Amino acid sequence: MNKNLYVVLMAGGVGVRFWPYSRNSRPKQFLDVLGTGKTLIQSTLERFLPLCPMENIYVVTHEEHAALVKQQLPELSDQQILAEPMRKNTAACIAYASYKIYEKNKDAIIVVSPSDHLIMKENEFRDIIKKAVDQAKAQDKLITLGIKPTRPETGYGYIQYHTEKNFAKKVKTFTEKPELTLAKKFLESGDFVWNAGIFIWGVQAIVKALQSYTPEMAEVFEDIKTKLGTSEEKGAIQAAYPQCKSISIDYAVMEKAQNVYVCLGDFDWSDLGSWASIHEISAKDENNNAISANAQTYDTRNCIIRGSNDKLIVVQGLNGYLVGEFGNVVIVCEKDKEEQFRRFVNDVKTRPNANEFI
Repeated sequence: MNKNLYVVLMAGGVGVRFWPYSRNSRPKQFLDVLGTGKTLIQSTLERFLPLCPMENIYVVTHEEHAALVKQQLPELSDQQILAEPMRKNTAACIAYASYKIYEKNKDAIIVVSPSDHLIMKENEFRDIIKKAVDQAKAQDKLITLGIKPTRPETGYGYIQYHTEKNFAKKVKTFTEKPELTLAKKFLESGDFVWNAGIFIWGVQAIVKALQSYTPEMAEVFEDIKTKLGTSEEKGAIQAAYPQCKSISIDYAVMEKAQNVYVCLGDFDWSDLGSWASIHEISAKDENNNAISANAQTYDTRNCIIRGSNDKLIVVQGLNGYLVGEFGNVVIVCEKDKEEQFRRFVNDVKTRPNANEFI
């Protein structure tokens, strides 16, 4: 076990694309989406425990969910739960965690991971992480994980890399969510991988990159870094966050830096970013329906049906739909049109008593 290895779990999202299952009060990462008896964030933490000590794992989340993190991950101390006063995307989240770890251990290697992804073949995943950590020890590389694509997926980002034989391959380009025709060309070319949004780097390397490419944000955290890990941390972060630009680490650093590398993985992975992705990895009946409900179906295929056991759901004549009963919301809609869910939530916000439903 590597005592210089730290893991940062990003748990600040609200999971709009999983509404109405995912709500503001309990977003996707805090749900047992896969029916395993564990929430996604619990499964993610367990995935990393063989690699580093529990005390080296940090969770960054919105302050309204800090208590939920503590409830689901009681092993973490309050100092390991980094509560953001507002959502500022992943650059600020990573800067907060990186500067806090920097003050603690300047030889640290950090793995940054979303808290709500599915990873199968976890031993293979950990082997790749270990090799990437070895590459990052020199504190001179920014490394991301790339997943060998199995289809021309338009919902993922892509990384193009130089095809040298090294384990860590120099990145050529990043492309975010391409059109289908372009995604097909990426697949055919053989030198593109899906961007898993998992990063490995030395703490010195990421701090230097933040200083170079987001100097205003870096300056904000430089000013408060000695307060991190002390009783003054909360007040310092409350004052710092309004000064931070809302930008992803990909746009802020990874697409600008010259020392970016990708390590290729062939473990099964999904960002669980849509109901379609849930359907893909779920057990299905002979008509390709993924059913977690007390349901009867007729002439129905390629659907997700979810509900409580005390209500009977009868579905007839549907193809490719989500049919779900989630608390006080019942939804029937095409499951593959993930962009519609943001519209649903925005429209619900205009209704009376909207907070009851989102």
